[in-house]
Amino acid sequence: MITTVTSKGQVTIPKSVREAAGIKPGDKVVVRATASGGVYVGHPDRASQYEERLRALAKRRLIRNITTDEYMKMIRGDPDEDGNK
Repeated sequence: MITTVTSKGQVTIPKSVREAAGIKPGDKVVVRATASGGVYVGHPDRASQYEERLRALAKRRLIRNITTDEYMKMIRGDPDEDGNK
């Protein structure tokens, strides 16, 4: 859906989107930029739960100081050792 930003920087969130996100009149919302250049608008309780899960995962340090190539080899195997060349 496309909506217009007013001269005051305001945006109307379409009703179908508000309903899907559980946003009601008078609710506060979380607004933040995403890494892909988009904008996230959501319910504060759900957003904070998501952020808490991300922080918990970050503390576990599932991936430790390895390159993307090293990680890909770890999950997919080494293509140099693949017999399907």
